[in-house]
Amino acid sequence: QVHLVESGRGLVQAGGSLRLSCAASGRTFNTNTMGWFRQAPGKEREFVASISRSGGSPYYADSVKGRFTISRDNAKNTVYLQMNSLKSEDTAVYYCAANVRIVPTTPLNVIAYWGKGNLVTVSS
Repeated sequence: QVHLVESGRGLVQAGGSLRLSCAASGRTFNTNTMGWFRQAPGKEREFVASISRSGGSPYYADSVKGRFTISRDNAKNTVYLQMNSLKSEDTAVYYCAANVRIVPTTPLNVIAYWGKGNLVTVSS
């Protein structure tokens, strides 16, 4: 079992930055790929970024490439999402996820573990 708790919610102006954190508990953190998804009001949950257990070869959605950076610290059982140059369309609830493998095309219903979500609001 992996338990995920996100932090870093907030209101930020367009063009600003915010860092989300996801603390994981459970023995399998180091064996899981970690990812971030988001769900904007009235829209489906979508992939944002993912990172393997080794920290290499992260994946990003095209909409955030070059602005967001995912990283992880296995010693702290924590994964991060650094969000820069935020836009109003980045407003969403951001969810941390853990699974054996997460790539942009991974169906949501195969993701093993989810956090409860953290609201990020970007004002224009």
